[in-house]
Amino acid sequence: MLGSRIFAQQGLPPQNTLSIPARQLPKAAPSVTAPLPQPNASLELPSLQLRAQPGFEQVTVTVTDSAGKYVTNLTEDDFRVLEDGQQRPIGFFRGDRSAPVSVGIVVDSSGSMDSKMWQARTAISRLVGEVDPRDDIFLESFANQARLLQPFTMDHAQIIRHLDFLHAQGQTALFDAVYMGLVEMRHASFDKRVLLLVTDGMDNESETTREQVIAAARAMKVLIYTIGIGDEGVGPGDEGGWGSDYDKVDMVTLRALAAETGARAFNLHRIGDGSELARDCDTISTELICQYTVAYLSPDPGRISYRSLHVDIPKHPELAVRVRKGVAVIPH
Repeated sequence: MLGSRIFAQQGLPPQNTLSIPARQLPKAAPSVTAPLPQPNASLELPSLQLRAQPGFEQVTVTVTDSAGKYVTNLTEDDFRVLEDGQQRPIGFFRGDRSAPVSVGIVVDSSGSMDSKMWQARTAISRLVGEVDPRDDIFLESFANQARLLQPFTMDHAQIIRHLDFLHAQGQTALFDAVYMGLVEMRHASFDKRVLLLVTDGMDNESETTREQVIAAARAMKVLIYTIGIGDEGVGPGDEGGWGSDYDKVDMVTLRALAAETGARAFNLHRIGDGSELARDCDTISTELICQYTVAYLSPDPGRISYRSLHVDIPKHPELAVRVRKGVAVIPH
């Protein structure tokens, strides 16, 4: 299987391996400031002592009010983290307004994207032009197979130039593409990592399975934002199988990937002039700088498991909190 080959090539454990490592710090150490490639810029990170501890977990949290607006003025004392229902002390806290991000852009270039490709290029070009200049970005396309068009770079003009290499033809290896994108994230520069997946189809070509992709998404701790273009198709496991409509999109999988990782899924029924696609890209870009990063140490680290994760704000129960569904740590 493609997934197994990629894990072997990268020196990663098997996809179905889950564990929580050993010991925990009795008290979190102070955070440190690490220099970035840009002059006069710095990124607040958990201390080396905290990050080195087995059981270290870092989580991205999104908070919105009843109107759906982002809430960005909260402090560490406002948050409560529960793993398998048990509260965990917060060892590190950061507002992400000035935090650079490692972003992987994964674009469907199968035949069905032919009439949508210029809109996708335009929206992605706009997104890349508006992100933090310190962000490092890679560009991947997929049809019959996934291709890395541009490895991670902080030269955003390179990403925009490589959008010209997107040409629509072939089938849809969706699962292979997401899996490859997650593996490419091993080369990311920053602790906050995001995949943006744009597709109009349903997988009909991958060697990787949907279950392997979900397992990898849980393990890699990458936010996966998805934009599906078209009407919803029949997802895996539903009665009637996959279906064969050319304009169907697998929103079942796209929503699952987003929900598992604490991100969002968008569904555009029609591409039109691309303005809605550009709007969704703008929404994602805005959300990334309105989030929080929280870190803690997982208890009982010798027990191999996948654990539920819940973050809330007890003093403000009216606020909505979005975070990844659970914690899975691959043993080293």
